[in-house]
This record gives sequence, C-alpha cells and structure tokens, in this order.
Amino acid sequence: MSEGSGGGKARLRVLVLGADGLIGRTVCDALQAAGHRPVRGIRHWQGSGGAGVDHVEVDFAHDTHPSDWLPRLEGIDAVVNAVGIFAEHGAQTFRPIHAQTPRALFAACREAGIARVVQVSALGADEHAVSRFHRSKRAGDAALRAMVPGGTVLQPSLVFGPAGTSSRMLMLLAWLPLAVLPGGGRQRVQPIHVNDVAALVVRLLEDDRRPERLAAVGPRPLSLARYLGLLRHALGGRRLRVLGIPTAWLARLGRLGGRWVDREALAMLDRGNTADAAAATHWLGRPPRPPRLFLSRAEAADLRVLLAWRVWSLAGRIAVALVWLVTAALSLGMYPVAGSLALLAHVGLHGAAAYAALYGGALLDLALGVATLALRGRALRLAYLAQVALILSYTAIITVALPAFWLHPFGPILKNLPMLALIGALYATERR
Repeated sequence: MSEGSGGGKARLRVLVLGADGLIGRTVCDALQAAGHRPVRGIRHWQGSGGAGVDHVEVDFAHDTHPSDWLPRLEGIDAVVNAVGIFAEHGAQTFRPIHAQTPRALFAACREAGIARVVQVSALGADEHAVSRFHRSKRAGDAALRAMVPGGTVLQPSLVFGPAGTSSRMLMLLAWLPLAVLPGGGRQRVQPIHVNDVAALVVRLLEDDRRPERLAAVGPRPLSLARYLGLLRHALGGRRLRVLGIPTAWLARLGRLGGRWVDREALAMLDRGNTADAAAATHWLGRPPRPPRLFLSRAEAADLRVLLAWRVWSLAGRIAVALVWLVTAALSLGMYPVAGSLALLAHVGLHGAAAYAALYGGALLDLALGVATLALRGRALRLAYLAQVALILSYTAIITVALPAFWLHPFGPILKNLPMLALIGALYATERR
C-alpha cells in the first residue's frame, strides 16, 4: 500500500471486478475522486477508459481457481467484487459467477495477504434465501467470511443509476400511461442511489474497522408503486396510474414461458427488499439520498427524451414490420394477381419471370417483416440494411419504368422517404 502525498491517507491500488457494470463503473469513479487508483477488471477490454487507466481481463464463468487470480493481485492493495448476473444465459450461470469464482478469488486474496475486500452481494442473500440468485450470492458471501475475515459483504437493495439497465426499465414503466404491476405494486423496497453505494465502498476500503456485513439501503422503505410514482414525478409526469395483476397469474405465465416472466424474481419481489438504514447512514456520514432526489433536472430532461424514443422506436419497429408483412400478404393474393402482373409488365417482366418476381418479392418482404420483429443486435441491423437496399432498388426501378407514380396524389413513392428515415434511425440506435 502506498502512502498519500504529504503524509495523508493511504493511496490504494484497488482491483474493481465488474468495472463495466453500473456499480463497478461508479466505484471506479469514486475511487479516483478520493485519490485512489482503480484497476478495472472486465470481461472484454475495448481500449476505452482514458489514458493511463489500468485494466485486466477476467472471466468469472471460467476463472474458478486461485491460480487464475494470484498474478492479477500483484501490487493490489484492495479488491472490490461487483460481478453479478440476475438471470442465467449460456455460460453465464449463477454457480461459477456468484460462488465458485469468488471462492477462488478470496482464496487468492488470503494467500496474497489482501484483507481490504468488499463483496457486492444483494439484500436477501441470507439464511432465508430461496431463489437460486440469492443462494448463489450467499455462497459467495460465506466464502469471503471464511477466507478473508477482514472483508465486508455489502448488500444493496434496489440500486438506482440513470444509466442502469434495470433503472431505465423501471423509469420506462413509471413513464408509461399505465403501470402494470404484480400485486398492484405493494411490495416493499428501499432503493439506494448508485453514488451512495460507491461512497460506501470507498469508506469501507479506507477504514481499518470494517463491518462483516452492511446493508446498503435508502433512508426508508416504500412500496414499489410509490417508488415508481416518485420516479414519474422526477421525470415531470403526473400521478402514477397502476393496474394490479395477481402475482399468481404472472407465476403461471412463468411456468408456461419462463423467458418472459421469471418466477424467482417475482418471489424475491414479494419477499420484500428492506433493512435498517442506520448503518448505511453511519458509514456515509449522512442519510442516503431519498428517491425524490435521484434525478437532477438535467438528467430528467435527457431521460424523458430517451424514454420517449424507447417507446416510439418500439412503435416504429412494429410499424416497419407491418409494412413488410402486409405488403407480402397483398402480393401473395390479397391484391388481385392480375393487377400486380400488369404493373410488372411495365418494367418488362412477363410470364414466368413476372410470377417469380411477384412471389419471390413477396417472400422476401415476409422474411424482412419477421426479421424486424424477431431479431436483435447485429442481425437486426443487417436486416435494416437489407430493407434500405430493397426500398432503394424498388424506388430506382419505379423511377425509370413508372415515373408517374412520383406525381400520384396518394404519394406511394414519396412515402418511401419517411420509411427510409425511420429505418435509418432504428438502425443507428439498435444496440447489442
């Protein structure tokens, strides 16, 4: 551990695992602001983060042995583990990420003599835990207590951050005209701002008398519906309208199609997510920020634009898909085939060639409509590019062979222009 200049507090070199997540990023910023030196532990380094930023690539799905971690701990004074997943996907499963790899990490910390360790867990990962998420987190917490007695298990409730995926989902739910909530949103939560979570981590690392466990919660419990109402108010909306759906109905949907509704998540929500805020207040030196102050005016203004785009981009995506699907249906026979063949004759297509162009184009339109609804990420972006290419091709052919359509009072060709603009916007904002 290196000493700060002028005999001040020690300057720590801190390995922050999960530094590409909401909590990890914010912890890195807070450490830098406090004069410490974070080392960002992430899965895939992309060269971002600014000049002089230290980083190390890690993979919690596979780095399950202490020997994987000892080289990474050389020159490290403290460790923050903010890696976690809420749902399993492919190789990203609870057991290695929440239990096996943290156990290996903490064993390596013990061997390297690192006692300043903060494990970011979750409120509810205790002896009453029933979900796989909470039980796996509890296993990782137990490993820390067994191998690094000086470490701290930090257990946040719902964590809010303007850039957080779950926070934006909740804000979108709050911003919609009607919030559909299980049980009417009566579940108890105690949300905490991510900046307060990061401040707690920094104070825990700096102090030599760390608690074994600390609940990171907001100033007081409130219902989920009340929380969403406060977010809606911060975003400039009026009273939240709630439609309650019995949790049992959603649980049955989870049994029929678990990818849509997670039964364990519903059970965790029903259990509640609250704790005494006295310890968090003590370590912060002030009360945690209340939800009504989670958003600044500037953040709220930016988020209103973002949330509006989230809603209207979904509407635009559905609209684009419907254009292709309805066009396909019309070409496949809803519109008189003779009329379609007459149009194709104007561009020089007759007989078998005309039928091939008509039905081949219809199947292509059908494929593009389905792709617009079903695909995501890079595959969807490629589908958008194919749509742009097809529209430009149709427009060029019609311009040459049927130029009168540009002057048609219903504007059938002019409507391609807003269609191209919408597809371009959807392409530009589609994220993996």
